[in-house]
Amino acid sequence: MTMQETYQPQAIESAVQSHWEENQVYKAVVDSNKEKFYCLSMFPYPSGRLHMGHVRNYTIGDVISRYQRMQGKNVMQPMGWDAFGLPAENAAIKHQVAPAKWTKENIAYMKGQLKSLGFGYDWDRELATCDPEYYRWEQWFFTTLIDKGLAYKKVSAVNWCPNDQTVLANEQVIDGCCWRCDTVVERKEIPQWFIRITDYAEELLNDLDQLDGWPDQVKAMQRNWIGKSRGIQMAFGLKDRADSLEIYTTRPDTLMGVSYVAVAAGHPLAKEAAENNPELAAFIDECSKSGTAEADVATAEKKGLATGFTAIHPISGKEVPVWVANFVLMEFGTGAVMAVPAHDQRDWEFATKYGIEIQQVIEPANGEEIDLSKEAFTEKGTLINSGEFDGLSFDAAFDAIAEKLKSEGKGEIKVNYRLRDWGVSRQRYWGAPIPVIRTQDGDTVPAPESHQPVILPTDVVMDGVNSPIKNNPEFENIELEGQPAFRETDTFDTFMESSWYYARYCSPQDDTQMLDPKEANYWLPVDQYIGGIEHAILHLLYARFFHKLLRDAGLVNCDEPFKNLLTQGMVLAEAFSYTTENGAKEWVNPLDVTVERDEKGRVIGAKRTEDGLELTAAGMSKMSKSKNNGVDPQEAIKQYGADTVRLYTMFAAPPEQTLEWSDSGVQGAQRFLQRVWRLSYELLQQANRGDIGQLNKDEKDARRKVHETIQKVSDDVGRRYSFNTGIAAVMELINTLQKQKLDSAGARAVVAEGLDAVVRMLSPIAPHIAQSLWEAFGNEGLVLDAPWPVVDKKALEKDSILLIVQVNGKVRAKLEAPATASKDELEAMAMADDSVKAQIDGKTVRKVIVVPGKLVNIVAN
Repeated sequence: MTMQETYQPQAIESAVQSHWEENQVYKAVVDSNKEKFYCLSMFPYPSGRLHMGHVRNYTIGDVISRYQRMQGKNVMQPMGWDAFGLPAENAAIKHQVAPAKWTKENIAYMKGQLKSLGFGYDWDRELATCDPEYYRWEQWFFTTLIDKGLAYKKVSAVNWCPNDQTVLANEQVIDGCCWRCDTVVERKEIPQWFIRITDYAEELLNDLDQLDGWPDQVKAMQRNWIGKSRGIQMAFGLKDRADSLEIYTTRPDTLMGVSYVAVAAGHPLAKEAAENNPELAAFIDECSKSGTAEADVATAEKKGLATGFTAIHPISGKEVPVWVANFVLMEFGTGAVMAVPAHDQRDWEFATKYGIEIQQVIEPANGEEIDLSKEAFTEKGTLINSGEFDGLSFDAAFDAIAEKLKSEGKGEIKVNYRLRDWGVSRQRYWGAPIPVIRTQDGDTVPAPESHQPVILPTDVVMDGVNSPIKNNPEFENIELEGQPAFRETDTFDTFMESSWYYARYCSPQDDTQMLDPKEANYWLPVDQYIGGIEHAILHLLYARFFHKLLRDAGLVNCDEPFKNLLTQGMVLAEAFSYTTENGAKEWVNPLDVTVERDEKGRVIGAKRTEDGLELTAAGMSKMSKSKNNGVDPQEAIKQYGADTVRLYTMFAAPPEQTLEWSDSGVQGAQRFLQRVWRLSYELLQQANRGDIGQLNKDEKDARRKVHETIQKVSDDVGRRYSFNTGIAAVMELINTLQKQKLDSAGARAVVAEGLDAVVRMLSPIAPHIAQSLWEAFGNEGLVLDAPWPVVDKKALEKDSILLIVQVNGKVRAKLEAPATASKDELEAMAMADDSVKAQIDGKTVRKVIVVPGKLVNIVAN
């Protein structure tokens, strides 16, 4: 290959990418003779354009994939599209285009963006979750779950907009109103489909201990979400009634302080009480207009009304009132709670508001005084005012009260989980249809295979209110066994598609089965998964659950889907704004801002470039449309080249930390690649590349630097995923190599060896320039298939060392000594140095301490 004198990234990258595509360089094929490595980055929603968060995520995955391939592993790195979801519906309404068309156009554009960045994806494995070829198997699997009793339908509370006649997700309820029309949202109970994730709660919790390659923070978040607790389920009797209230508590030590019982507005007892109580009926109706989000309920003002019923304490027999309270939800626990105002802040706020008794039954173990007029005391301590249980600690009281309740048939110890079954129904259009059929008799049955897949109609018009498949006779009305029947018009939660896509990548084109066992059991589990920590709970938990369902159905062998997890940080950029005449804040893209900085790089002034308008600097914040501070990857690639963008995103920060985008930093990354190119060009102009066998001292030092760098980068990239420090080490090496005089045969040999190592080490990060230089140096094939550089341990050996000589602990000399010098020889060298002689002249040497290779310390007085 004839090498151009100047680095021209666009021409290089286009040519290299064409070669990769023509030769299917990244096609992954099962090879049982090679160790596999499945690297996966969380697939994107096809919103229209990649953002820098995508670029960072996918560059990390690509660097890891390429490094592992250079280790000789059989690497698979697929890519696809998380294509269903509400944003497509909103875009369809806004742009008056069908969601399918909008989605497909976005996929085509974003795929081109990914290719322009040089990511090594096996595009033959591409999938889009909105394709029937994908979701048909999800539908098939769901019907098997129904048959096994693992999927079921029940009435459940949802957020309901009465104006739009639609269900809203919690995030679509803003200040209690519909995000689209500002109508007050109601809580409505409608039939919903669920999958029994609670059946797997214990296994999901215990198997976290297998995940040594996951961040502790993510595992802790999942443990908290699953929320295993040990408590007592007990029955409070009801005065003058045969039935009772079931209550679960993890704080039975506070049982003797119960002063009221609270039930949810949806509890049967509350509904019964409201039949002849208009005020209570109105309150229950008011509760139905509040959201279902647990966090919203927890922060809302505590409100309630007495039902008129009286509960009977299971131990003391004390009569306590039953209230309906807005802080109790039917979806959690039994829909009824025992209230101990002295020792629960929520109960305290309610009791204080309504003048209910507050009885202390726990005192601090250290005997400190508490003031229950100010707040509840919620710590564990010693029981008081609790009759036979006085003086007991929490653990002792737990056991004693449990035994008492059990002996009287009023309660038992029970393990509960905060985790609730996974509601997979959505009353929206752009999702996979739920494959169930309602018969004329009103029965609901799984769609037979002859009725699968249930294909979502795509030629639709969105009116912004109703789903196009609801009240659509063409979709809804069918025949089942010769009788009229009706399709389900709910669609799946999009978490369904993202919970098994990683497995379908193993055999995405198989139209005969959900997973090909040979492919799935070769590639799975995923060896390295990469994505944002915002997915730490729901996506990762649902994927782990779905994998266990697949395992129990005999479709996969392993217990967990993702062996190792890396959660990358956000990409930040500076944000600038001004205030308009009407008081609104307008944001200006950083590319359109002229910034004045002080000597430390801090912003001291900012103006809009086009007209000099003074702007306010808001500091670094997450790149977003709302703050207009996103950097378009295509513009960056066009200006600097893909390799520069990739290099900068890997160099600017460790992968798990936030990355602060800096144009000057990007320019610095490009200058570094230009230096690598220039040094390579200069070497290739030489008639020969010298002989590594004959090196002077400086050249040996430079060669040692080459192999020290290989040693460090191998560890940084291969083990620690500390890509930024690895790149910094390569930059230092280039500095060293540039100082070598190429008129020396030894120097040329060292530079040639060093550049060969640099090209290989840069190959995962900047693959286009690495491939071009690989060919320019006369190598055949792909640098990607070349082995990772190996450390020559002999090159690390030093001919001499820097010997520090101290007298009474103070440095008095720094000497160059042979690396092979013995202790006696080092001591003799130190004692012979003139500076040392001057320090010990006239003194008695009491001790000489020699640390071979480092130090001689002389003690004299």
